[in-house]
Amino acid sequence: MANVENGRMRELIGLLNEAARAYYAEDREIMSNFEYDRLYDELVSLEEATGIVMADSPTVKVGYESVDSLPKEEHAEPMLSLDKTKDRSVLAAFAGDRKTILSWKMDGLTIVLTYRDGKLEKGVTRGNGTVGEVITPNVRVFKNVPLTIPFTGELVLRGEAVIRYSDFEKINSSLPEGERPYKNPRNLCSGSVRQLDSSITAKRNVYFYAFSLVRAEGKDFENSHAEEFRFLASLGFDVVEYEIVDGAGISQAVDRFENKIAANDFPSDGLVALYDDIAYGASLGRTAKFPRNAFAFKWQDEIMETTLREVEWSASRTGRINPVAIFDPVELEGTTVSRASVHNVSIVKELQLGIGDRVTVYKANMIIPQIADNLTRSGTLPVPEKCPVCGGRTEIRKEISDAAAGEGVETLYCTEPDCPAKKILSFAHFVSRDALGIDGISEATLEKLIAEGLIHENADIFELSKHRAIIEKMEGFGTRSFEKMIASIESSRKTTAAKVLYGIGIPGVGVQTAKLIAAAFSDDVEAVADAGEEQLLAVDTVGPVIAEGIIKWFSKEENRKMLSRLLTFLEIEKQEEKRESSAVAGKTFVITGSLLHFSNRSELVETIERAGGKVSSSVSAKTDYLINNNTASTSGKNKKARELGIPVISEEDFLALAERN
Repeated sequence: MANVENGRMRELIGLLNEAARAYYAEDREIMSNFEYDRLYDELVSLEEATGIVMADSPTVKVGYESVDSLPKEEHAEPMLSLDKTKDRSVLAAFAGDRKTILSWKMDGLTIVLTYRDGKLEKGVTRGNGTVGEVITPNVRVFKNVPLTIPFTGELVLRGEAVIRYSDFEKINSSLPEGERPYKNPRNLCSGSVRQLDSSITAKRNVYFYAFSLVRAEGKDFENSHAEEFRFLASLGFDVVEYEIVDGAGISQAVDRFENKIAANDFPSDGLVALYDDIAYGASLGRTAKFPRNAFAFKWQDEIMETTLREVEWSASRTGRINPVAIFDPVELEGTTVSRASVHNVSIVKELQLGIGDRVTVYKANMIIPQIADNLTRSGTLPVPEKCPVCGGRTEIRKEISDAAAGEGVETLYCTEPDCPAKKILSFAHFVSRDALGIDGISEATLEKLIAEGLIHENADIFELSKHRAIIEKMEGFGTRSFEKMIASIESSRKTTAAKVLYGIGIPGVGVQTAKLIAAAFSDDVEAVADAGEEQLLAVDTVGPVIAEGIIKWFSKEENRKMLSRLLTFLEIEKQEEKRESSAVAGKTFVITGSLLHFSNRSELVETIERAGGKVSSSVSAKTDYLINNNTASTSGKNKKARELGIPVISEEDFLALAERN
């Protein structure tokens, strides 16, 4: 019955959201007000009956939230990778005569969700398997994540965040003319999930598919992972599609999954086999790298033979020049393929490539085109001595690869400092949100401005108004877009020393480090430029490597000249002095839960920092106060604070504390 109710709720949410979009955004009606109200009331009744409220339900308004950076958090249990095979017999031997769950291996970004008291409390990325990034505001705007569930104990689950193929195509087709399309749904999803502004995540239509239950406080699943899957589905989660099989039937099950790939709207790169018996799986333990209760199956690659016609050397924004093979079109996994990245010079040499060679190609994990082998191996392909973008001299550099056990991987680079391709990255960084924050200047726009010879260094951006006649004639530009860009440039002139220090691209100087350095030098950028090692090392988080990088950057005459000219266009705002005499000064705070007095968490963080305090993402012995308006909460942070004897205070308590001298 629960699944029937959940299905009806999703149907109603779709109908009501479509009606609202048509009415408010497209000025048309697809249902009467009476019908809308009737369906809305039905949805409210179902939400009350089930205790499930989805993030995209019209009955709730999920606010967007921006953060300065993504805090890190250690996972309670390490997230291991799975051992894998492309051999069905290996998979069948793994299953044996045991009941095994076979499910999709989704190709997105793994997320851990935590619920307490029936409400979504936290979302964390997989990260490196031990430490992930906290992305709770972004999870709240996923298309299908329940914000509330009918389970009041602590619930922790894992799943995959993905962007569907249909949404991926819509996003690419809606990009401004000239802007580069995204490469694949996985990369777009990874970037979307880790945005600092959740309104951007909301526009990307990210979906979440649960594939593992970590903990459900007080719940018995009769020693069955399948029961866990059914339980998660009853709470409103979309669970990965799965079948229960054994070794004898696993090959036929793989066939059934494989036959669905072409029609699937979501990316996947294989299957996962998991023993249903929880206790048995746990008793097997794990190796240094993999758990022994599960196995990943990767698709056998379809391989086709074709003729290599050309190798295109594509310059990147870092100066690296990547070879791309162009060959006679072949059909692979249902699509026509004619290009494949060769990655570096080492692979070109290893394959002994030459124009006209017969090569075999495949799609790695049925997604990414690759060259499998070269059948004729003429070895006649020349490595270009000049950059394809600027004509400057190239050089082959050896880069140490972990996978190569210390051996060098040969990669081609452009040596010309003024190469346009190389400049794009530094300019894009300079105009980014955390730096000068200049809207309306995309990488595609930067390419055009560089090609026209209008910008050679950061300061030139502030003189683009002189080139109106040229810019308005550029492809994709006109009077309105030009004026909008110039207005954004003008508003960015008033900025902070921290944004400048971050924006000019000093190695090792991130957003937070730039803030600390700016504060330590009283927002005097030139004083930072003249600073010695001892002064820099006195700044919190600045160690010998970062200090050396800062000194080396400012020791270059061209960088000093660039900065000097840039500062003539900027108005550096002095940041409000920290009240070192307040009771907040020198104290470390952790913030959790919803806020009442502050519009968002960033505003509270800024208030703490202005008063001389610090903010941490997790409760530890170094924490002085935990801010949580629900001081009686039994959340993990509250429990840990009590165990460590750390006061749990409300916003009002904090405001009172901040007023003390």
